[in-house]
Amino acid sequence: MFNKAKETWREFPLTFWILVITTFIDKIGGTLIFPFFALYVTQKFDVGMTQAGVLLAIFSVSGFLGSMIGGALTDKFGRRGMVLFGLVFSALSSLSMGIVDELSVFYLLAVVVGLLSNIAGPARQAMVADILPEEKQAEGYGILRVAGNLAWIMGPMIGGFLAAKSYLLLFILDAITSLITAVIVYKLVPETKPEVPEEQRQETILEMLVGYRVVMGDKVYVAYLITSMLMLIVYQQMYNTLSVFLRDVHGVSTQGYGFMLSLDAGTVVLFQFWVTRRIKRYAPMLMMAIGTAFYLVGFTMYGFVSTYILFVTAILLITIGEMIVMPVGQALVAHFAPEDMRGRYMAFFALSWTIPAAVGPWAAGLIMDNYDPNWVWYAAGIISAVAIAGFCALHLITRPRLASVD
Repeated sequence: MFNKAKETWREFPLTFWILVITTFIDKIGGTLIFPFFALYVTQKFDVGMTQAGVLLAIFSVSGFLGSMIGGALTDKFGRRGMVLFGLVFSALSSLSMGIVDELSVFYLLAVVVGLLSNIAGPARQAMVADILPEEKQAEGYGILRVAGNLAWIMGPMIGGFLAAKSYLLLFILDAITSLITAVIVYKLVPETKPEVPEEQRQETILEMLVGYRVVMGDKVYVAYLITSMLMLIVYQQMYNTLSVFLRDVHGVSTQGYGFMLSLDAGTVVLFQFWVTRRIKRYAPMLMMAIGTAFYLVGFTMYGFVSTYILFVTAILLITIGEMIVMPVGQALVAHFAPEDMRGRYMAFFALSWTIPAAVGPWAAGLIMDNYDPNWVWYAAGIISAVAIAGFCALHLITRPRLASVD
């Protein structure tokens, strides 16, 4: 194992590994808060899951707008500065969210935080595509997922215990990790943006934003984006709706839910790289369909089972699905994108997360507050089935275009 680790280290450049380390540090802070955000909002402001879903929707929509702006700025000015800005603002926004006591102010804060804290997202993703050759990108995104999930092993368990004492501690620690990451990026990560033609360097920001018409004109890419939205509407329920469902319907504690997420993360750490290397030889759209099939089974189980061991089993099935779809899905975006538009393609892909994050928790909240909560998971199974059919259709359409990825 040690020799394999050394071989893997040598296969990738040092800049990539520094990016992996900074991702790990920053993710520790994020995983302290994100799994417990719905619990925090419902408890602190004494509201139902519907209003928590509205807040999550505001974060997502404003985050997408920030990502779109960030994508254009990334292609115009480069990656490093955008990442640094995002990290510093993330620290400030975490402290603000932990201090605010009025729900109306929190709504306003959600708009500002979502807009500016997500502005660096496209730059991070574009860096991987800049640093690695195309044939290594799926593995690179897989390694980033391992780093992120190492943080998930620690974050939810620590967050579960701290949340029982004070949610403010979670926000403070998140701010500290963001600032530490910013220092490392400033000292060790160089600019990775490829050289572009002189006429592009002279483009205005408005012209760069207008360039999104090219992205929207890529019909196959847009079809892939829409199908991914359906899949992610289901997947994102694991990080907001599921915690409230398990607490209110089955009496599972925050520690119990945190352990489930840590188990998910630990499984990814142990097996993600192994899985990614073995699936890269197969057609990517079919891999997306197979991964979504695991989502279908895992999430639907929550509507039928009522014991903790079966809740854990469902999480493990979902984990297998995400180990397949996450690195492949990100590598597909990098493959679709022309080199000089990577930031904007990455930013537009954020739409596949934004709409699910806006619609999913809100719709699930309406169901949980007004109908049988199990219908959240029945609906998840139906939506997953539609997404599977979509990926299979895209496989037939994209086989010539994705020959090198296959």
